[in-house]
Amino acid sequence: MTQHDNTTRNGLNIEQMGQTVEALKNDPSLAQFEFRARNQWVNGGENRSSIQGFYGAGAEDTSRTEPFVFTNGEPPVLLGNNEGANPVEFLLHALAGCVTTTTVLHATARGINIRKLSTELVGEMDLQGLLALDDSAPVGYKSIRIRMDIETDACDEEIDELLSFAEAHSPVCNTVCRPVPVTVERVRAERVAA
Repeated sequence: MTQHDNTTRNGLNIEQMGQTVEALKNDPSLAQFEFRARNQWVNGGENRSSIQGFYGAGAEDTSRTEPFVFTNGEPPVLLGNNEGANPVEFLLHALAGCVTTTTVLHATARGINIRKLSTELVGEMDLQGLLALDDSAPVGYKSIRIRMDIETDACDEEIDELLSFAEAHSPVCNTVCRPVPVTVERVRAERVAA
């Protein structure tokens, strides 16, 4: 159940939220963040990502004493052993989380109380692109649909406007929907002669 009182709305501290927005208005450099992930291949389709440190609000973050570890795997039909969700499923997870958080954040800023919020995502993919079997098949999702079930104290028009705003301002949704430069480069380790 979501907490609503004079200091919080939708589980967010209203005063702290206002202070954060003012700090960013007064010093836009505080809005610059750098998030990082490290990944190690294990075997076959299994690999693990570790996420801990990041830079934000003008400093290196030290709040995380242990890394978050995520195992990427594949189902047997894709030559794996269900070691974990596969990377394209993690993309759906990231997209759902970001759209949800963005919706809650902006609902709170607008004074909208949320009673319930759930999402269902469906991504359609043609593996012929991944496997280079058909050059016309896209590599990755052809489409992603997000269905959001939201109950609030707002009218339908306010909810529709909120969801449209959240879609346009969700960092993950925006990253997926626009071209973002990604570079893959080889790190060459110096070899020590035996």
